[in-house]
Amino acid sequence: MRHILSLVNNILSILFLKEVKKMKKLSIKKLSSYLGSIVNHNIQSSLMIWGAPGIGKSSVVSSVAKKNNLELIDLRISQLAPTDLRGIPVPANKVASWYPPEFLPKEGKGILFLDEINMAPPAVQGIAQQLILDRKVGSYRVPDGWFIWSAGNRKEDLAAVFDMPAPLANRFIHLEVTTGLDEFKEYALKNNVDDRIISFLNFRPKYLHKIDKNSPSWPSPRSWDISNSLLHANLDIDPAIGEGCAAEFRSFCKVYKTLPDIEPILKGKAKPKFPDDLSAKYALTCALAMRAKTIKEVENAFLYIDEKGGMEWLSQCTYDVSTKWKSSKKIDQLVDMIAKNNKLMKVAERLQKLLAA
Repeated sequence: MRHILSLVNNILSILFLKEVKKMKKLSIKKLSSYLGSIVNHNIQSSLMIWGAPGIGKSSVVSSVAKKNNLELIDLRISQLAPTDLRGIPVPANKVASWYPPEFLPKEGKGILFLDEINMAPPAVQGIAQQLILDRKVGSYRVPDGWFIWSAGNRKEDLAAVFDMPAPLANRFIHLEVTTGLDEFKEYALKNNVDDRIISFLNFRPKYLHKIDKNSPSWPSPRSWDISNSLLHANLDIDPAIGEGCAAEFRSFCKVYKTLPDIEPILKGKAKPKFPDDLSAKYALTCALAMRAKTIKEVENAFLYIDEKGGMEWLSQCTYDVSTKWKSSKKIDQLVDMIAKNNKLMKVAERLQKLLAA
């Protein structure tokens, strides 16, 4: 009988994994909005976030908690033993009572985030299942004000994951998350990530996230963020994104040495020839967008690209500038500047669409 039940459960798990592949995908940005709605409507159902490693799943959960003034307890389930979750039995009056671990919530409101849940061995998943299904384990009960969310990688991400039991899977709201260049650029532009990284990814978007099964390091949004710190420290970025990608990045960076001086362009004192090389076009356009600090410098950059580069590169620069300034007080000044300049009116429609996104 046990063999039959185990076989049935395995079949259900396989069917479930097939359904995971059919799930509607959410971008990282939409995931943040979705989770915000879950919190605002106080939907206490447990939630599972599926996605590739390094795309920012944990960061989104952390930002949602911070935005909603919720405490966050982030547990790496794969690093725990069953007793770490269930607690320790302590005898008293000939009865064993379970003393729960101190890291589980006892009061208030927050998010209990069980990360890497499907990397945990079945014994640990079994204890986690009690938390998720019943909101309790042993004598411990999760306070009413706490959400229980989980996250994990998929088998196609080359992660060492265990199949999730069908009864556990059926208790979750399942979300599959993807990432894209526009979303990473929005983060990068707002957080002053090195413009060499942004322009390189504009030129070679496939390197935003590319798992290399033959190397422990490979490019992802997370590793590019790490690379930014390494660049600021004048260190090689190979340990973060891998040798192959880092070699291409260094080759691209050599293009910067061929670019015209940025400062005179932003000051309106020079209009050098626009580069012929495609990688140099990406590099110059991004550098102008990133280094323009005032409305006048943005105007000079736009007028230069309009005259020397053309509409395609003007649209690219407009996107980068508007993304960087979208949440600042300068955005209204930017719109006014464009509206008052007849030469730039053709980017107004593009800017309007970007601001509405």
